[in-house]
Amino acid sequence: MPLALYALTAGSFGIGCAEFVIMGLLLQVSADLHVSIASAGMLVSGYAFGVAAGAPILTLLTRRMPRKAVLLALMVIYTVGNAACALAPDYTTLMIARVITSLTHGTFFGVGAVVATGLVPEDRRASAISVMFSGLTLATLLGMPAGAWLGLHLGWRSTFWAMTLIGLVSLVVIGMLVKASRDHSAPASLKDELATMVRPQVMLGLAMTILQAIGIFAVITYVQPLLTKVAGYGEAAVSPILLLFGAGMIVGNLLGGRLADRRPVAAVLATLLSLASVLALMTFAIHHQVAVVAFVGILGIAAFATVSPLQLRVLRHARGPGQNLASSFNIAAFNLGNALGAWLGGMVIDHGPGLTALPWVAALAPLSALAVAAWSVRLERARPSLPACAAGAEAG
Repeated sequence: MPLALYALTAGSFGIGCAEFVIMGLLLQVSADLHVSIASAGMLVSGYAFGVAAGAPILTLLTRRMPRKAVLLALMVIYTVGNAACALAPDYTTLMIARVITSLTHGTFFGVGAVVATGLVPEDRRASAISVMFSGLTLATLLGMPAGAWLGLHLGWRSTFWAMTLIGLVSLVVIGMLVKASRDHSAPASLKDELATMVRPQVMLGLAMTILQAIGIFAVITYVQPLLTKVAGYGEAAVSPILLLFGAGMIVGNLLGGRLADRRPVAAVLATLLSLASVLALMTFAIHHQVAVVAFVGILGIAAFATVSPLQLRVLRHARGPGQNLASSFNIAAFNLGNALGAWLGGMVIDHGPGLTALPWVAALAPLSALAVAAWSVRLERARPSLPACAAGAEAG
């Protein structure tokens, strides 16, 4: 894999930290800013809604800019946004700063995924996406537990200062290793890009992404109270347990990429089924300390095994002038699911059957995604919508 791909990985690590660290800080933020745990969880939703809104808007606004310039500009916004989070005097200001930071997320991963697939041969595209997204999984492996540790010992604000530093480092690495684009062709018309977006298979791919993310984040957003209030662990145990989740994400991400390179359709179906099964079975594990730790790691594998297959499916069906936009929309869809999952989890806790019901409620979302995927595959086989070369690659 070329060095430029690992520069993109560094950037995805930084941005991934901003998305995930708050999940290990809910109790500290809740106590310091005098809000409920569910309200603190809405900081996850606020970030995710910002991604969902910012991805298509910023992708369209920057469509005439060189891709390297776009990536660097986004890292600047990320760095400033995290500094604002660290300085936030109250909940409202923190929420606004989180949303500002989130605006960079979708476009970075959307444009970065297109850049990554252009760096490698056709049969390595899913693996290239998984390598880039491994920064996101490393953010969970290292960033989430490290952020939880900093929040416990130095206060939650120290975590955001650490991410500000990560942003500066990522900015330098991308500037040094990612080459400027030599493509000086005129961008496609907005009409052509939007026409790509409304292709039925692209829309179905986005729906799958939203539903699988709802299932993941309905549980993982509230992993801290699940571990402490249900399983009976102390707060100090949360950080090392989250390391296991992050390790699982790395394994799942790479596994999903390999599966999607070989059999892309089967990878989508199998990973969605696995995610639904793991969430359903986790219902029985959360009351047992050893079992819940094992399932935190397994959930990490199942959750991120879905990412590369779903991203690649959208990219393949969006071939043409709207690929950048479709890629960013898929990241936006993931984060819309993130927001809806955090909201759903809060509703289950405050107005539903309670914290212990989160896993089985969450399992319904990827099960629905699996139904959408089966419908999509059926339509595809009845009337292939890809060019002949892509359709052949998609078979299986």
